[in-house]
Amino acid sequence: MKIIIASVLLLVTGLVFADTGLIKKQSPYTPAETLDRLEKVLKEKGITVFARVNHKVNAESVGLVLRPTELLIFGNPELGTHLINSHQTVGIDLPMKVLTWQDDNFQTWIAYNDPQYMASRHDITNRDPIVTKMQGALNMLTNRAIEK
Repeated sequence: MKIIIASVLLLVTGLVFADTGLIKKQSPYTPAETLDRLEKVLKEKGITVFARVNHKVNAESVGLVLRPTELLIFGNPELGTHLINSHQTVGIDLPMKVLTWQDDNFQTWIAYNDPQYMASRHDITNRDPIVTKMQGALNMLTNRAIEK
C-alpha cells in the first residue's frame, strides 16, 4: 500500500528522483521566471535569500555559450542549524540551493538536493522531524514557483 501511495504522489507532484539525491520538476516558465517566482515566495515566507548566480551570464563573460542556467542560494537557520549541529560537514550542502535550467528541448527544470539524501550523506540520524519539515517546505516552495 505504501508503494502505491508513493507512486501516486510521484505522479501527481511531477517529482523525479535520481540516484544523485536531486529532486527535479518541470516548470512551465523560463529558468529566470521560475527563480523569480521562487524568490518571491521565499521572501514572503521570511526565508533569507543569500545569492543568485546566473551561470549563463557568467559563461558569456568569458566568451562561452550556455543555455539558461541559474542558481538561488537561500536558507532558514532555524532548520539548517540543527543539521549542522548534528554533523558539521552538512554545511557543505547548506544553505539550500535551487537550480533552474533549460534543456536542449527548451524545457525548463528546477532541482534541489533532497534533505533526506543530505542527512544520509552526512550520517545524520537524529534529526528526522527537521529533515521531514525541510522536505515538505522545499516541495511546497518549488511547487508554488512552478504552478500556473
